[in-house]
Amino acid sequence: MGRTTYSRDVSNLERDPQEMRCGADAGAASEVLEGREVPLGGPRAMLVSRTLPHVHRRMIGAWCFVDAYGPEQAAMRVPPHPHTGLQTVSWLLAGEVLHRDSLGSVQHIRPGQLNLMTAGRGISHSEESPEAMLHGVQLWVALPGEHRDVDPGFEHHPALPVLSGTGFEATVIMGTLGGVTSPATAYTPLVGAQISVDGDCELPVDPGFEHGVLLLDGEIAELGRGALVYLPPGRTAIRLSGRGRVLLIGGEPFDEQIVMWWNFVGRSHDDIVAYRKEWMEGEGFGVVEGFDGDPLPAPVLPGTPLKPRGRFR
Repeated sequence: MGRTTYSRDVSNLERDPQEMRCGADAGAASEVLEGREVPLGGPRAMLVSRTLPHVHRRMIGAWCFVDAYGPEQAAMRVPPHPHTGLQTVSWLLAGEVLHRDSLGSVQHIRPGQLNLMTAGRGISHSEESPEAMLHGVQLWVALPGEHRDVDPGFEHHPALPVLSGTGFEATVIMGTLGGVTSPATAYTPLVGAQISVDGDCELPVDPGFEHGVLLLDGEIAELGRGALVYLPPGRTAIRLSGRGRVLLIGGEPFDEQIVMWWNFVGRSHDDIVAYRKEWMEGEGFGVVEGFDGDPLPAPVLPGTPLKPRGRFR
């Protein structure tokens, strides 16, 4: 496979980002959310499959952004850029990435390890890797209103707890699954886990959560490639059969409306305008030391006001 150089991380690097609308609405039946291919980083960019936000469903619990990428031979170079009002979750199946942020954190992440960055009121970061086989997912978790302006923070978890059962082994990335809880900081009731499936299994889940299941590799009878399967609350178990790895995300339905634009999560158009202004003026997000290059400029805001919307259309 040829070499690809691309810019990507837990960030939306589209130069003309669309408003991404999330919030609370009534429940819905099970559905398949097909991913859309998004090129990141220019004409030789790697294509990622983005399943959240989706045209019909914007969130699953507090999870509001899901990109899956690879496996592909690639080099990563993501200049410093800002975040607000969310947590970024970096999870690799193959490769290695170097994270730097405005708190002074410098941390490699490798498969089976978690990098969790809480943006809170504002943080900036960069990510880089040498040319390598890269395969992973990048996710955002929206912070609830009472915590959206918390102090920014960074956590690296080199080892995570595992839940084992007949036909499966689950690494609990965030939240709680089957009584096993991740040490990662979470601000709403949720779950994020990588499930290794070997045969037939019943994965215990919280009936109060809505869930999403994404095939990472292998063959799982219930899942197609590139699609996130949404499951409404009410289940005590998810049945899977085959051999492969899947990503499970879920949580209590998020009961707030939010506005997502570029790399910001806010509650109003004015929030986003203020965040963008601060970033472009070099205020509020600190400085990422050690990156050889300029920060990313923010895109131009759309001509119409950004509005908070429901969780799905």
